[in-house]
Parts: sequence; C-alpha cells; structure tokens
Amino acid sequence: MTPPDVPPEPAGTKTSARRRGSEETGAVATELVLVTPLLIVLLVFVVALGRLAGARINVDGAAAQAARAASIASTPSEAAAAAHESATAALGSDHVTCAALHVSVDTAGFAPGGQVTVTVSCVVSLADLAGLRLPASTQITSTASSVVDVYRAVP
Repeated sequence: MTPPDVPPEPAGTKTSARRRGSEETGAVATELVLVTPLLIVLLVFVVALGRLAGARINVDGAAAQAARAASIASTPSEAAAAAHESATAALGSDHVTCAALHVSVDTAGFAPGGQVTVTVSCVVSLADLAGLRLPASTQITSTASSVVDVYRAVP
C-alpha cells in the first residue's frame, strides 16, 4: 500500500533503470586495463627499492665483519687479506652478487689500542628490472672501524 501523497510510478521506470545499468557494463574491465600497467610499474619500483635496501644492510654487515677480522689479525698485511676474505664471505653468504667488489683497509693505526678501518664498495646491478628508467647499476659503500685489542702482542 502506498501513502496517499506519493504518486504511482510511471510504467517505463523499470526499463530505464535496466538501460542505465547496461550502459555501465564493461566499465570495471576498462578501468582494470588502464590501472594494471601503473600497478606493475609501482611493483617493480618497490622491488628495486627493496633490493637496494637489502644490499645496503648486507654491505654494512660485511664492512663490520671485515673490520673485526682485520683487527684480530697479527700484521697489517694479514689484516688486509682477512678483511677482503671476510667481506667476500659475508656478502656470499647473504646472496649479494656484486658486479665489482672493492675492499679498502686502513691499517695506519694498527697497534694495540689503535683502530682499523675497512671500506667495502659493492656495485649492485639493477639491469634485470625492466620497465623503469633506473641506472643499470649503483655503487653501495660502507665503512666500519674496529679497535685493535690493547692486551695483545703485535709484531
């Protein structure tokens, strides 16, 4: 029962509502086709940022391990070799592939109570991430220092 002040619906109202719904058919599919490439580019960009952040963390850890390995070596030449070996092993165990790895060891303060500083540089490739105008590779550098033990003998 309809209230007395509401007029009855015209006969063609239901067909016009159906017609309006049929005009919007396929709109979701069109929007999806337009938005999907943007979402894919965004996803690739997030992967690139994640790869760079992970590589930065791993290079920082490798530099710290290399500095510690250099500080417990007996001689400055052994310190340089130990630092390079430790950095290579640390990055390898973290599955970081460097296009170029450079390990620089500063043993100027290599004496009991002195300090050894190691700088690790790793060139990370981004060329396999297609679709973005990112550089083909980027260099990540990290420096760490470690104190040489005061109570040990150094030749």
